[in-house]
Amino acid sequence: MKIEELIIVSVDDHIVEPPTMYDNHLTQAQKSFAPELRKDKNGVDFWLYEGKRTGAIGLNAVVGRVKEEYGCEPVSLNHMRKGSWDIHARVEDMNANGVLASLNFPSVVMFDGFLFHGFENKKNALALLQAYNDWHIDEWCGSYPGRNIPNALVPYWDIEATVAEIKRVAAKGCHNLSFSDNPAIKGYPSIHNPHWEPMWRACAENDMVINIHIGSGAQAPHASMESPIDAWITTMPISIVNSAADWLHLKVLQEYPLKIALSEGGIGWIPYFLERADFSFGQHHAWTHSYFGPGRVPSDVFREHFLTCFIDDKFGLANVSAIGEDNIAYECDYPHSDSLWPEVPERLFESLKHLPDSVINKISHGNALKRFNFDAFGMMGGRDKCTVGALRKLAEHVDTSPQSYGGPAPLAPGEVARRVTSGDITKMFMDVAKEDGRVKEQA
Repeated sequence: MKIEELIIVSVDDHIVEPPTMYDNHLTQAQKSFAPELRKDKNGVDFWLYEGKRTGAIGLNAVVGRVKEEYGCEPVSLNHMRKGSWDIHARVEDMNANGVLASLNFPSVVMFDGFLFHGFENKKNALALLQAYNDWHIDEWCGSYPGRNIPNALVPYWDIEATVAEIKRVAAKGCHNLSFSDNPAIKGYPSIHNPHWEPMWRACAENDMVINIHIGSGAQAPHASMESPIDAWITTMPISIVNSAADWLHLKVLQEYPLKIALSEGGIGWIPYFLERADFSFGQHHAWTHSYFGPGRVPSDVFREHFLTCFIDDKFGLANVSAIGEDNIAYECDYPHSDSLWPEVPERLFESLKHLPDSVINKISHGNALKRFNFDAFGMMGGRDKCTVGALRKLAEHVDTSPQSYGGPAPLAPGEVARRVTSGDITKMFMDVAKEDGRVKEQA
């Protein structure tokens, strides 16, 4: 196989919510509480939800910037690639990157839509969550059939409303939802509680994949405030390991054919994770009474129900047999700082070239399209239009060179550059949170 023949589907990318998101999906009455995109005195774009400043809109949307300007600082829409928030520019950037299809998570409203959970008026919260889903399915995904895989939010503060929304979006052709990796951390019943049984049943009946993104519940801890931030960044993907173990022991996996995607979690740690799970089961199930079905061990359940993904993971791809060739998919993570845009085909091919073509096809796109029930080839008019070579030919006009959008302030005379610490970033987030908590500013 040649690079140009690769077909690439990303199961984890992100949308920076555009200013027009709610324009076409609220009734006239609902527009009275529609969120607004504003700009503060420092030129930072932010949303106003229920009268409160909510979320710096450009957080971590650094794709395409010179790396010296990377960071977590909040910026405005015009300080990022337009593809971060504009669907037309996004598709052009996908073409330039040779990526056929992408599944996207929100940013400001949080990966699992948890922003809406804090609303005092839950009726308004539900209306806005549904408006987000309609915009995401009809506009973001609907504008270019075959290019973006719908991924809905659910109002899981209300289990009946959650079941209704699952049925509603499934009728619109969406078979994916984003959920917290650990709702107990957010004050809800654990995933083992019967409270969620109607949701599990609805997911099974509507062929719905449950995407649990890192940071949607459990968080990667900072070792200390003096620790280099690099240490925290290193552990972010595998911060999902505790939640993965929790979901692996979910009893309803023996009752329903649920599909769970560990989003942005990496794969290199999976072989030991499965080995440890099976070992622990063998050593302890006699007294813990854990059970995975007749003659089955935890790794059997994992390979039946779970999908993992990676950005750049040579170790994991050297151990595909220990993970399962049907359980691995690719993620681009556009527009986050880990994204390899626009060099994904080259980097991915280098990591996959030792594998048979049949396995390469599964990992690069086949597993994702099958698990997410997404017929990209049919919608695109044939497989030959979906390859890296075909897509890049459409993007010959796209400028992919690194751009400068204005970096950090220059060092003062005599000041020496030092390592950025967890304390530096935590303080920055706390400062943003103070702004977010303020009462509505005067227009």
